[in-house]
Amino acid sequence: MLLSLLISILIIPFPNTYVPGEGYCKTEKVRQHISHKLGEEEYTLDISRNRINIKAGGPSGLFYARQTLDQIRMENGGKLPCVFIQDAPRFSHRGAELDCSRHFFAIDEVKKFLDVMATYKLNRFHWHLTDDHGWRVEIKKYPLLTEIGAYRNGTMIGWDANSNDGIRYGGYYTQEQLRDVVSYAKERGIDIVPEIDLPAHMVSALTAYPYLGCTGGPYSLMTVWDISKDVLCAGKETSYEFLRDVFSEICDIFPYEYVHIGGDECPKVRWESCPNCQAKINELGLKDTDNGTAEQYLQNYVTVRVQKILESFGKKVIGWDEIMEGELAPGSTIMSWRGTEGGIKAAAAGFDVIMTPCQYRYLDYCQAADSSKEPINIGHYLPVQKVYEYNPTEGMDEVSSSRVLGEQGNLWTEFIAEPWHLEYMFLPRILAVAESAWTLPQNKDYARFKSAVLNYHIPDLEAKGYRVCHEIYNEQ
Repeated sequence: MLLSLLISILIIPFPNTYVPGEGYCKTEKVRQHISHKLGEEEYTLDISRNRINIKAGGPSGLFYARQTLDQIRMENGGKLPCVFIQDAPRFSHRGAELDCSRHFFAIDEVKKFLDVMATYKLNRFHWHLTDDHGWRVEIKKYPLLTEIGAYRNGTMIGWDANSNDGIRYGGYYTQEQLRDVVSYAKERGIDIVPEIDLPAHMVSALTAYPYLGCTGGPYSLMTVWDISKDVLCAGKETSYEFLRDVFSEICDIFPYEYVHIGGDECPKVRWESCPNCQAKINELGLKDTDNGTAEQYLQNYVTVRVQKILESFGKKVIGWDEIMEGELAPGSTIMSWRGTEGGIKAAAAGFDVIMTPCQYRYLDYCQAADSSKEPINIGHYLPVQKVYEYNPTEGMDEVSSSRVLGEQGNLWTEFIAEPWHLEYMFLPRILAVAESAWTLPQNKDYARFKSAVLNYHIPDLEAKGYRVCHEIYNEQ
């Protein structure tokens, strides 16, 4: 009995219901079938002395049951203790984001990222593919996006914004490669949410096609980690023609129902002085109000236009919480990153929400209290325990809580240029995100989780060739 209890304690994410048995299973044969009485991701795993039965609501549930079975087998040197598990996730969106614009990562490394996600039952890969520092996705109608927009003339060194290493940097994914990753992810129960950031964070596109900007350029990709004043011109119809063309190809590559359109950190200074943008403001009758400026309402207009474009392709919009500024039309999903307040406000206003507040879910933050002991980094401090103990519905009533689709960990790569560093920042904190998103709050226990991470999961990940941060060993 105690042996089987111990096995369940080592599983991450922690099962929501289990009944330990006695002894070990004598067979390796697994019987599995679909039951429409269960949810798509729900499963039961029944390991007795003479059989292994899996029942699930759909292919994803079968896959997750196999992940649990594999963990149990690996934790016990190939043996299978008897246990009954009935399990289902807390949230439908259990995500991880990877920024491949600031620094570009090869397909093999992206797949390693997905492998970890699959092992720990994360099901949404948010792929940040475009930004001021590089456009990473092939768009056949606009070849200059990758011929020009995928490569910058050097990168700042460390924190010195006045420096440049002088090394041309970049890369991009072909549509064939992207389709391969989509297939690879789907086999592991993962849907991909592509992000085409707009109307800001678009200098890579403006550099390739200067007519997209308010000033007409010339533009050049950013080489420092900063926010550009140059953004997509919201007053020209050619901007929306460009977006329709781009999203036409993006939606053909990525089958998942959601597309992320960014919407964050959009300076309005260019719009304020742009004749085309001001003409559009006048045409729409936009005025400054107590809730926002005319230019903020202009961004709402951009969001609505893009929302309609994506709806025409059968897609839904996700945007960062800034798209709430001004007055947002119904139908968008809000990803709350500037703390928890944006998500709480959005849910109360009737919007679906994904919680990813930076103080709890930004995995580029340091894992050591003393950042000088870490590889080059953006600063701040986010230990594993703080990641684990965050509750995405905290501060919400029952109705608002029902609008929380889930949560995700975000990995921005301004200071992360190498695969080993990517893995070091990702692991083991993503395991805490995974358990938070899957396991019901009443079943979470940090002492149990930490013991499992230290005694099994870190050694297992390192045996598979991953670079894992060991700061969790130093947590008090």
